[in-house]
Amino acid sequence: MKLIVTVGMPGSGKDELIAVARSMGLATLKMGDLVRDETRRRGLPLTNANVGRVASEERDKHGPGVWAQRALPKLTETRMLVDGCRSDSEVSVFRHNFGDLFVLGIFASPETRHDRLSARARSDDVDLQDFYDRDRRELKWGIGNAFALADGMLVNEGTLDEFRANARAILDWILRREDE
Repeated sequence: MKLIVTVGMPGSGKDELIAVARSMGLATLKMGDLVRDETRRRGLPLTNANVGRVASEERDKHGPGVWAQRALPKLTETRMLVDGCRSDSEVSVFRHNFGDLFVLGIFASPETRHDRLSARARSDDVDLQDFYDRDRRELKWGIGNAFALADGMLVNEGTLDEFRANARAILDWILRREDE
C-alpha cells in the first residue's frame, strides 16, 4: 500500500490537495472529519472551540496518536492520501502500520492562511483571535514536529491554478517513486 499523509496548518491548502488527489483517482481520508464526527456524536455544534476541545480531550484520554489509530481501519485502498496529520505521534502510528509512507508538508504563510479561512467561512473558521488560538492549539499538539518529519514540501503562496498544478506534479512524483 502507498500511503501519503499530509501535514499543514489550517488554510494551507489541504482541501485543495484532496480535490487534486481525488481527480487523480486516489482514495482520501480527512482526519478532521473523524474529529468533527465525534463532535457531532457528542451533540455539540461544530465550532472551532468545540472541535478543538474534543480533539484535545481524546488525545489527553487516549494518547497523542489516537486520531491516527482511529483512521487505520478506514485505510483500505491500495493508494490513499490521508489529510491532516497533527503530530509526530500520528506520523509514528502511520509509519508503524504502513512501511510505504510519504509525509507531505503543505506550507502557506499565516497571512495567506487567514485570508483563505476568512473566505472559506466554514463553521469552525472565525475571527483573527480564533485563528491564532487555533494555530497555537495545533502547534501544542505537535504539528511542528510532524512538519519536521515531512519527506517533501509543497508551498502554497500563489494562485489556485498554480497550487493545483504543483499538487498534481508532486503527487505524480510520489506515486512514480512507488513504481520504481
